[in-house]
Amino acid sequence: MKKILTLLLAAASLTACDIDRLPYNSMAAEQITNDPSASLESLMNGMYAQLKTWSDPMHRCGEYAGDNMMIRGSSTDAFYEFISFSRTPVNYRLQNFWDYGYKAVAQASNIIKMIEEGQSAEIDNQLGECYYVRGMMYFYLCRAYGRPYYQAPDKNLGVPIVNGTPDDIMGDLLLPDRSTVKETYEQAISDLKKAEEMMTINKGAAYASKEAAQAMLSRVYLYMSGTYENPNREYAQLAVDYADKVINSGNYSLLPREEFMKYNTLTPENNDESIFVVKRVASEFSGYDHYYGIGGMYANIGGMGWGEMYASAKYIDLLNETGRNDWRPDHYKIVDARAAFIEPTYTDDHKEVFRFIKQDSETVLNYEQLTVIKKGATVICQKTKEVDGKDVPDGPEYTLTPVDAEQEIYSITYQDGKTYTGVLDYYISLNRVYPQFYITKCSREGEDSHLHSPIISRLSEIYLNRAEAYAKLGNYSAALADLNTIRERSIIGGGYASLDATNASERIDKERQLELAYQAERSYDVFRNGKPLTRRYPGPHQQFEDIPASDYRVIYYIPQNAINAYPGTLTQNPTDNSGVILN
Repeated sequence: MKKILTLLLAAASLTACDIDRLPYNSMAAEQITNDPSASLESLMNGMYAQLKTWSDPMHRCGEYAGDNMMIRGSSTDAFYEFISFSRTPVNYRLQNFWDYGYKAVAQASNIIKMIEEGQSAEIDNQLGECYYVRGMMYFYLCRAYGRPYYQAPDKNLGVPIVNGTPDDIMGDLLLPDRSTVKETYEQAISDLKKAEEMMTINKGAAYASKEAAQAMLSRVYLYMSGTYENPNREYAQLAVDYADKVINSGNYSLLPREEFMKYNTLTPENNDESIFVVKRVASEFSGYDHYYGIGGMYANIGGMGWGEMYASAKYIDLLNETGRNDWRPDHYKIVDARAAFIEPTYTDDHKEVFRFIKQDSETVLNYEQLTVIKKGATVICQKTKEVDGKDVPDGPEYTLTPVDAEQEIYSITYQDGKTYTGVLDYYISLNRVYPQFYITKCSREGEDSHLHSPIISRLSEIYLNRAEAYAKLGNYSAALADLNTIRERSIIGGGYASLDATNASERIDKERQLELAYQAERSYDVFRNGKPLTRRYPGPHQQFEDIPASDYRVIYYIPQNAINAYPGTLTQNPTDNSGVILN
């Protein structure tokens, strides 16, 4: 009981601070109660500050369960369960996601309760921001803890709807059990529509706005639009309608290709594509705290960051699908603009190697980097080892067969008798046995560090939302136009000539993966369309285990501490596939 009371009372001691700084001093509860309108600015800052805390576990829950990244090895950190799909209800990062999300719900709800509507356009706009945060939070919580919408939303459980501190909190408090997925989505939609109605002032991407609410509604309805095989046309059309509102507002524009390749370095105030982000500033990360930012796991920059998670081979292959991206400093050539957010850790000696992925066993894939020896037009490679500072042979020589000599793509018939394809490249330093393909999309915002304002909505997603919704409506020409708008921005001349029922799913989903990677969207995108998660690439995960959308592990357990502390029944998610309801 004590824990849930603390959570619900959180908004009674909000902070008086600017949105650019984390809170340190509390306001007196009496001050808020006696004159809530005068305290509104501070209450709002406290709510936005809470989003900063929430954004860290939000990212890890959403991104680590996908197929855009791999980790150098198994880990004792609680986030490894997200990667391994070894779900447990006792996980402090999962607990944080739940607690921080509901604290934001409580803060937004209590402001809505305390502040009267209709006093001024400015106050109504701020109340609209609260409705946006609450609606967004219910959606994010439900997609993590509730099953994909196409799977019996009226039967499967979402999350509890608890809109603020109950009036009689010191009495015999009894809170409701989890609402259904359908009811939770209805709550989110109601809040977001109210937010859309009330917000008339756009203060920039660091604050909620009418367009931010419309962008989120476009995504919510897309999640409700069924699968490509069995679409819900009503919700697909609503996803189109809300995407239209954002795109036609004229308040946002897609960055040109060269500027987009520096997207991660732009602050929200200087980024015409960002609709809503969780604004962070450098002063929040003193000393070595940059290790603990979102980007700290993906790279080491300026001596800071763990640099233990890298772009997956699957994601690298998608980037290279239309032509090789060459990251070598003296050969630098980016074919797909999204490749600009990947930085391999080449060694200083620029040792030339042939890198490919081999199959070590029936269930294990791994990288190999063999030293290259050129003899005229013939390219030979060989495994070597360092002895007294020099490379000496440590295996047989292999003559490579050109696949695309211009792009330096070759094949090798390896010692196991199998033929593999790879590239001539410089040696990439290893962490354990894995080449480090650093990810910088979540780093370098305005400075050379891991500063990053997590993206909630940006314009490119809205085009892709509309493309998918159009495809589900059977309007493939309109879907193709939106799809190519995003694709041709990144890949010059890379647009598709046609789109139809046979290829729309594969092409649109692939573009979402390329474009929205490292924004905590991927795993949800896979499962909501009824597809399996496949991760056949090097890493410590179960490489040949596919996770179908019907698996009980596609959603997270309700944290056990939340169940223990909840004043009422809080039903747990199924613990095996026998408890999954699909229709």
